[in-house]
Amino acid sequence: MTDLATPSPDSDPAPALIVGAGPAGLMAAETLCARGHRVEIVEAKPSAGRKLLMAGRSGLNLTNAAPADRLRETYAEAAPWLAPMLDAFGPAEIRAWAEGLGQETFEGSSGRVFPRAMKASPLLRAWLARLGAAGTVLRTGWRWEGWAEDGAEAGALRFATPEGPATRAPSVTVLALGGASWARLGSDGAWAPWLAARGVALAPFQPANMGFRVAWSDRMAPLFGAPVKNVRLIAGGVRARGEFAISARGIEGGGIYAVARALREGAPLALDLFPDLEPPEIARRLANARRGESLVNRLRKTLKMDPARRGLALEFGRGPGGEPPPADPLALARLLKALPVPHDGPRPLDEAISVAGGVRRAALDEGLMLRAVPGVFCAGEMLDWEAPTGGQLLTACLATGRHAGAAAAARLEA
Repeated sequence: MTDLATPSPDSDPAPALIVGAGPAGLMAAETLCARGHRVEIVEAKPSAGRKLLMAGRSGLNLTNAAPADRLRETYAEAAPWLAPMLDAFGPAEIRAWAEGLGQETFEGSSGRVFPRAMKASPLLRAWLARLGAAGTVLRTGWRWEGWAEDGAEAGALRFATPEGPATRAPSVTVLALGGASWARLGSDGAWAPWLAARGVALAPFQPANMGFRVAWSDRMAPLFGAPVKNVRLIAGGVRARGEFAISARGIEGGGIYAVARALREGAPLALDLFPDLEPPEIARRLANARRGESLVNRLRKTLKMDPARRGLALEFGRGPGGEPPPADPLALARLLKALPVPHDGPRPLDEAISVAGGVRRAALDEGLMLRAVPGVFCAGEMLDWEAPTGGQLLTACLATGRHAGAAAAARLEA
């Protein structure tokens, strides 16, 4: 999918180079174009926006309409330095930008904002067409391989291309290379050693918005693929109401992602299987069960528990020696309000929706330019921030891309 201009092999390189054609890179390119600068985008994959298109398969969550202070809070310790970028290009601006591309938006549950088409492809197609009309060129299959270290081209960016090795020495460069998850879509973190060799401080990559491994007993196999609804997840100081799925690999989904950071940092996970009821009420209902009724029937009939929640209660409600869940109604009620869920840690980094870690704030100036490599800016998920799903991920990618593009334009104009 590309409507950008196709460059001729001998065309003069543009003064502004964008490495990476994801949301952050495309937004940086658009910002530079809007200031009248010629832009060249290079992308390792055969086409632009592959992770964006993948995200749009289940409905493209563009942004989140939460109040500005609540939105900032979701970025945790990165909030102070991201705040000016989010304030300049936040939910309202993103919606206006999308609608300027002909993509009407609407606000869904929990403030999540989607294009009316619920897909990424119409938006990406219109975006690329607008960039192409502004003269932006896109070269695909160009994989960045660091900088030339010696010879006449020392300091130039090196690329492996379909036509062979190539270099670029633009006036400004915006790196928008993604994190280190979903490598098949282009975010493989291969850039980290090259930046580190230049003295750029990096935080180690860690999975974010990821599933967790669980060693299920055989009795759980019939529930693989089942959704778990209407629960509250508790991890450390985080209490999040949401849904998740039981899979052969463990637990995954939006509810898990909301507590994933706390779990990654060592907090135990507990489930409140009845977030709208207090223990005395649950106990009262359990006490009304017929005498001699089995635990399974008490859960199914008296508490109306669906198979997924019932299965979890039976899986994790047993004592350390394998003894069954308590028969006492109040003790059982308290267990169902804080069911411990042991796990074996996060799923692999490449399976995570996003990553923590990357280029540290201290390595960047106010315009997201690398202090160690003047003229080179960074944007998007390669920066050291993380956020839950719900629109915050794409919001920060677009906002940092715009900010880096504006700072790169200002450097060209100085």
